[in-house]
Amino acid sequence: MADFYQTGVVATLHRLSPGGLERLERELETFSDAVPIGLVLPALYSEFETPTMKGIIDELAKVRYLKKVVVALGRASFVEYQHARSFFRDFPIPVTFLWIDSDRTQELFRLLGEHGLSAGGDGKGRSCWLAYGYLLASKGCKVIALHDCDIVNYSRELLARLCYPVANPNLGYEFCKGYYARVSKSMHGRVTRLFMTPLIRAMDSLASGVPFLKFLDSFRYPLAGEFAMQINLARVNRIPGDWGLEVGVLAEVHRNCAPARTCQVDLADNYEHKHQSLSADDPSKGLRRMACDISKSLFRTLAGEGVSFTADDFRTLQVRYVRMAEDTINRYYGDAMLNGLEYDRHGEEVAVGAFAKSLKRAADEYLEDPLGLPLIPNWNRVLAAVPDFFERLETAVEADNRVPRTEEV
Repeated sequence: MADFYQTGVVATLHRLSPGGLERLERELETFSDAVPIGLVLPALYSEFETPTMKGIIDELAKVRYLKKVVVALGRASFVEYQHARSFFRDFPIPVTFLWIDSDRTQELFRLLGEHGLSAGGDGKGRSCWLAYGYLLASKGCKVIALHDCDIVNYSRELLARLCYPVANPNLGYEFCKGYYARVSKSMHGRVTRLFMTPLIRAMDSLASGVPFLKFLDSFRYPLAGEFAMQINLARVNRIPGDWGLEVGVLAEVHRNCAPARTCQVDLADNYEHKHQSLSADDPSKGLRRMACDISKSLFRTLAGEGVSFTADDFRTLQVRYVRMAEDTINRYYGDAMLNGLEYDRHGEEVAVGAFAKSLKRAADEYLEDPLGLPLIPNWNRVLAAVPDFFERLETAVEADNRVPRTEEV
């Protein structure tokens, strides 16, 4: 059972009692009459080749409070697109596919480029952004929820707990971030445990009192991919197109939403999904690349807050990070021993060393190009440049979804 301790500047909604799914879903069905909820599922076709996706779809078929499901499908050929659609045959909720690789969708990206706007490269950020645009264009939803499609132990209770704080009009929250434990026989979540949290605290020791750092440090799992938000946030938020997505989302929430209107919710007793490799010797892949992108997103966000880092500051930050990460390892070692978990202390030290290299690489790249890749523009900016873009997007998506689908799963 979770504790009920409140920390930081955002509210923490705990998992204090087991069960309660029927009550949550019943109340959500009531709320959804006035506050319709749409679900975004960013997915690669490869995820439709796993048993995990079938389990998620089977659970979602039991949900009755969703207005619409939007599947943003990436890296799929026409045959694969057709096959993915067949998974939702006879689904009780309206499902729309955004086929990212279709000619019609790619033409929309080219149109944006002609107007000096970039939707970013292929990836989760661009897929999510386009799905938000489609829900804004098609109207009818006031809340957007999003979760990943690689959750091995998925339960629809996760979705209910994620949606409830934003859908319940009596609570007044505009944004809700999920959190959970990631534990099997050992602890997972290395980027959060061993990199992001020590880095945030190392930064705070060098630039004390920065509100954004305090905001970030309030989240128990800032890199969680699950969140729900009022749809107006989807209109004004900009997001990165790289692995800094989750940090970028929180940066925009901090910019556009009061902390008192933000919360985090305990979604599950445990959470299991696919694990990324560390790629200790290759900074362009795996957790090494993720750590680099996260760092640059943090640096640029702090620069926007008026915080300046020199080359000397970055050298100090690297040393400070390693010291704080090593202290963190001691804490997790004690936690693992108490709970009888396996703990590869050497592997944790190796990960910290790899993350330190990523931090140095990120600092070098930031100093060379402080602006870096532009954020994906918010939808107000897009519509100012291309006033009929929503109509074009709806037309393209509807045309792709009119293609007869196969009946095989």
